[in-house]
This record gives sequence, C-alpha cells and structure tokens, in this order.
Amino acid sequence: MDIVLGLQWGDEGKGKFIDLISENYDIAARFNGGSNAGHSIERNGKRITLKMIPSGIFMQGVQNVIGTGTVLDPVSFKNEILNLKKFDETLRPEKNLIISKKAHFVLPTYKLMDVFMEESPAYTTIGTTKNGIAQAYSNKILRQNVRIGDMYAPDFKKRVERILERDYQFLADGGMELPDFESVSKEFFEAVEFLKQFNCTETELFLNKALTEGKTVLGEGSQATLLDIDHGTYPYVTSSSTIASGACSGLGISPKKIGEIYGIAKAYCTRVGNGIFPTELFDEMGEEIRIKGNEFGSNTGRPRRTGWLDLPALRYAVMINGVTQLVLTKADVLSGLQSVAVCTHYELEDGTIEITAGTLPENAKPVFKWLDGWNADFSVIKNPSALPQELMNFLSFLEEEVGVPVTYLSIGPGREEMLKMK
Repeated sequence: MDIVLGLQWGDEGKGKFIDLISENYDIAARFNGGSNAGHSIERNGKRITLKMIPSGIFMQGVQNVIGTGTVLDPVSFKNEILNLKKFDETLRPEKNLIISKKAHFVLPTYKLMDVFMEESPAYTTIGTTKNGIAQAYSNKILRQNVRIGDMYAPDFKKRVERILERDYQFLADGGMELPDFESVSKEFFEAVEFLKQFNCTETELFLNKALTEGKTVLGEGSQATLLDIDHGTYPYVTSSSTIASGACSGLGISPKKIGEIYGIAKAYCTRVGNGIFPTELFDEMGEEIRIKGNEFGSNTGRPRRTGWLDLPALRYAVMINGVTQLVLTKADVLSGLQSVAVCTHYELEDGTIEITAGTLPENAKPVFKWLDGWNADFSVIKNPSALPQELMNFLSFLEEEVGVPVTYLSIGPGREEMLKMK
C-alpha cells in the first residue's frame, strides 16, 4: 500500500494528486476524518469538492473504500453522492464504493454540540468547522457511539434516539435554541436508509485480501500532519490520526505492507482556524497570495491564513511520516515575485535554535532565507526542462533541506497541470 497525505495544515492539493495517480491503483482507501475534509478536484473545466468520498471515485476500475478510521455523517454523505451524480451522470458510486461497518456515525446533534462548545466561554475555542467530527471521535473513545454496522440492528433507531434525546437535554439546559427534534431525527434516518444501498462490510478483510492477491492500494489521508491529534499543533488540530501510521490503524493494514509515502506541501503555507502559524503574513503580500492562490476553504469558504514556507515544520512532518516522495504544489502562485522567503529555523526566547519543530513555543521567531523569485507562463510549460532556473534552484534547496526528492510539481489547478520531475 502507498499513502498520500498532507505535510502542513491541510489544503495542500491532495485531492488533485490522488485523482491523478489513482488510475494506477486498484483501490483508493480513505483512512481518517469525516465531512470536515474538502478535496477539490477539477475535471473537464468543472470543479467539485469531495468530503467523504475517496478521490479515486472518478476512475473506472478503481474500487473506493471509506475505512474504519473515518466518521460518517449520513446526511452529508447523501448530499455528496447526489451532488457527485449531478456533476458526472456516468458515475455509479454505489457500485465502486464500499464502507467499513466499523466506521462511526456522526449524529445530527454532534454538529449542534460543536456550535455550542465554540460559542461557550466554558470551552476552548479552536475554530472548528462545526461538522460534529470531534463529538463523533470523543463518543467513540467513550464507547458511547454507534457504528455503521449497527444500522442493521433491530434496536438501532432506539439507540440513536436515546443519544439524540440526551444531547438535546444537555443543549437545552445550556440555553441553546434547538431545531425541531422530529425533523432532525427524520432527516437522519432517511439518510441512513439511503446509505444501505452501499456495500458496508469489514473493509480490513477486503483490503488485506486484495493485497494478498497482488492488488495495489492507495491510502488517502484527509486534513494534514500538523493537524494530527497527537503530533499536530494541539489543541488547534483535528480529532483523528492524519499521519502515515494512522493509515495502518485506520485501514487495518500492517506497517510491513507500506511502500511509497507521498507527502504533499505547498510552496508556501496556509492554515484555517486558530492556532500557531510562525510564518504568517499580515500584509499585502499575504492577501496577494490568498487571492492569487484562491485560498478559501473548500467546505466553508473561510479565508485561509497565508505565510511563507516553514521548513522546520516541514522537516518534522517528513520525519514522522517517513516521506519517500515530496509533491510540491502552487509554485505557480508565487510566480512574478522578485524574491521568495523560506523559514529555515526558529530563534527561541532563550537564544536557542530550533530547526525541526515539534512542540513550538508561541514566542518562536522565524528566521528567513530569501531566494530569487521566478516568472513564467506556466500554462505553456509541459516539461520540467522548461521551468525557470530560479524555480529549479528553489526545488534543489528544498530537497537539500528536507532530504526528500521533489518528484512531482503542480503548476496550476487543472488535473493535467502536474509535472513529473523524476
């Protein structure tokens, strides 16, 4: 199994890359997260954002898997499937998408709980997408949740209603204005019936059998390394394991079966929501990158914070994931700048130097190295040999600093605007 994952704070362009290479695999398998993910893909001049569905869904002959490590909101999933069929009427996701019976449900009250906690001074506010993801994972750990396979049980409706009633009581006691219980419940159970048309099975058995038969699997991560629940910039993180080892637990595949690990990074940095961001730009340059790079959330539309490339954080991400190939995106966004900055290390308050960032103090000062910028019409470049020398120098510098080759370079939003470098 090969793995594709993000190396920054998300939105690196994983969906486009997975869509590009998934045709080389028999199976594309999503191993973490829920509908808080947003993988934007452009096909035939049209753009679509996938949330739960693996990015290999467009490839004929590719089986797609929503794995055990995910959490699934059936209402959001139903809407995504219907939207996908409108986008491409030839697709039959009910035929080439299977779902783990051990994945957990996101219940409708979990979104309400997210909103309540974000707006209450009694809780830490982190800028969540309010999709109920943290509530699903926390109830999973508390062993108070229901799983996809439970929807076939005769007492499933009763179990879910008990949780919904408990949450409604808690939120009402907290003074929250709530939507009609019957309407919310009805929408959820109708979506569950819709879900039953898909093959829900023990995907661990399916995937391991496929690997034994010599089939190829691409593990697809959502969010990114610096949002990992254990290794990210806590508490401003997501609620699942976003790193390479999370693919093993999220899909039930042994680490011995892992091959290539593709790490996706932008030529600069962005993040959405609160949390530390040492290289953030607050000036006109930050706004220029945001507009030119269309840095607005795929799911929420929120403006992303922008900043220069952070090498200490990138080295850290490469290290804990064991990245074997680096995929660099959005080099075209920086085209036209006279010079481009890269943070090479941090100076801490006590005078020490940090070159690989694990837990980073808020007062860390980024130290920048300025490199010559590049200027090119990327729309006409079809071969790495046509890239400007300044960009090639930038890539060589990056490879030397992180110790991993840049094997792919994205030079535009389109599916075909990706150069294979090596």
